[in-house]
Amino acid sequence: QVQLVESGGGSVQAGGSLTLSCVASEYIVHMAWFRQPAGKEREGVAAHNGADSTTYADSVKGRFTISRDNARNSLYLQMNSLQPEDTAVYYCAADRRPTFWSRLLQKKTYNFWGRGTRVTVSS
Repeated sequence: QVQLVESGGGSVQAGGSLTLSCVASEYIVHMAWFRQPAGKEREGVAAHNGADSTTYADSVKGRFTISRDNARNSLYLQMNSLQPEDTAVYYCAADRRPTFWSRLLQKKTYNFWGRGTRVTVSS
């Protein structure tokens, strides 16, 4: 069982920045960030396949950057130009099974999940 621990959430004003971190208990090839606004479905934000290949949801392209440090089993999400609609609980997700690129932002791709870290953006 892979353990994932997120950190870095908090409260910021619109236009501000935050960096989220996720530490995994072991190396795992596919890692991603998801978010779940209150009362809404969990949605994929950004994913990294461990080979410097990344993909983003359209809503965050140009504002968020996903990166990872494989030596530290860590995943990061740099979030810039934050807007109130980015308010959500952000979850780190991971899986080791082969998958299609098109599925990297789908919940069903991932078996391992962190407990989440809350991000609140005020206007």
